[in-house]
Amino acid sequence: MMFTRRQGLAAAGVSLAMPRLAIAQGRERPFRFVVNVGLQNLDPISGPSFVTRNFAYLVFDTLVSMDGQGRYRPQMLQGWEVSADKLTWTFRLRPGLAFHDGSPVTSEDAVASLRRWGARDSIGRRLLAATADLSTAGTDSFVLKLSRPYGGVIEALGKPSVHVPFIMPARIASATPPTQQVREIMGSGPFVFLREEWVPGERTFFRRNERYVPRDEPADGLAGGKVAKVERVEMITMPDIALRATSLQQGEVDYLEYAPIDNLPRMRTNRNIVISQASGQAEMMYAVSINHHQPPFDNVLVRRALQQCLDRAEILAGAGFAEVGRPDCAAMFMCGTALGSDRGSEAIARPSIDRAKELLREAGYNNERVVLMHPVDSALLNPFGLMLIDRMRRAGFNLDIQASDWSSIAQRWVQRQPLDRGGWSVVPVVYTGFDMADPLSNLGVGFNCTGNQPWGYCEASMTPLIERFEAESDPARRRELAAELNRVAIDRATFPIAGQFRAPAAWRAELRGVIDFGFPIIWNIERGGRG
Repeated sequence: MMFTRRQGLAAAGVSLAMPRLAIAQGRERPFRFVVNVGLQNLDPISGPSFVTRNFAYLVFDTLVSMDGQGRYRPQMLQGWEVSADKLTWTFRLRPGLAFHDGSPVTSEDAVASLRRWGARDSIGRRLLAATADLSTAGTDSFVLKLSRPYGGVIEALGKPSVHVPFIMPARIASATPPTQQVREIMGSGPFVFLREEWVPGERTFFRRNERYVPRDEPADGLAGGKVAKVERVEMITMPDIALRATSLQQGEVDYLEYAPIDNLPRMRTNRNIVISQASGQAEMMYAVSINHHQPPFDNVLVRRALQQCLDRAEILAGAGFAEVGRPDCAAMFMCGTALGSDRGSEAIARPSIDRAKELLREAGYNNERVVLMHPVDSALLNPFGLMLIDRMRRAGFNLDIQASDWSSIAQRWVQRQPLDRGGWSVVPVVYTGFDMADPLSNLGVGFNCTGNQPWGYCEASMTPLIERFEAESDPARRRELAAELNRVAIDRATFPIAGQFRAPAAWRAELRGVIDFGFPIIWNIERGGRG
């Protein structure tokens, strides 16, 4: 999922955002955190945006959650039992769970929510495809019966990012197709959404859920006790990047989802500000989405030539991430993660323009037009796109640069039209480790031969490896299969990676209990002094 901003709204951001921040000064000040883009879609299943995910973690809860070490722990669940053949899973809800309207959370709600999620999410679809039956067993238990081995049941239920299997009432989940937005937001999480105060795309308010019963364990990543320690929360959008930094430095906001890169050196010297150090899955990866459906990128040699254009050190430095980047990392599933591997990475360890030229000659490339869609309104993607353009031209690609805002590009991206009818060849993108670290959701592996993504790769050698990984439950064998998938994905250049980096959050130093995880976690936070 890409992160974008609309630079043309900067002036409006200055004139509109600051007065709104002052509105709440006459009453108890809410905890204010600034997200990267405006909140438009409130449904975490129909909406693939990270800002919708951030919203949903305040309002909804999950059956299983990932802790700070990447382990999966019971959250809404009291626990589970699994049969000896690992085909039957029985799950028990913990007591005290209630939706915001006071109605109890039941197994019927869990089953309906999982079915809706499973019809939408990449991993969810794989899990349901391996499921013979998913049904209730009383009000507080449900049973998942597999038709064949599936090694990542708990990992699927605890998927931390888009799409997250949040639990909502069965009456809502069952009545709403997963591609349509639900009309009612009813969760059981630690905060209650205040719809009457919501200004779409600009600000969103929440209050503490007094009915919420947190787990007894300390908060850890997304797991443990979700104790809401602030009475009110305000989620804000500031299109002006500079205004975000100024507002944090002046104490007008408490937390930035992404600190402006240009302001990081100054922020590091400010003792009133803390910069995130989250790594591993919390980091991000530049990559290139390639259209495999049409020439010239239906030729693996041309794709490998593009791979050789991606000098990770140059790209990260040019985008401002030299201090927080990992240019030596060439792992499809990202370095610092459980399945990160360098097998096959020697092919891209030392990218070379000269080697790219050689590969184009071997491919018989004859100056065919390559349409590169450049998202100029994205603070993250615009600098990457500029460097990609330069290096591809130096290698000999005949580029047709079509610059636009990300929203327009995204609409064309999902189309499969020929180039003379609005088609495309290459798009610079950025994803998080929460998307990339699992082979089944990785953009260069998990969508192989599915036909449901715009890049459309289909590598026969990858299919049996994915099937074996999906069925495998032994961690060591899963790591071995992931390493081999890493090799094949790089060899076939399905989704060329261009540099891993940490995109830091920043927050006020007087805050206590901030969970540094890679995206905003608002529970467990309290102010150390007057806000």
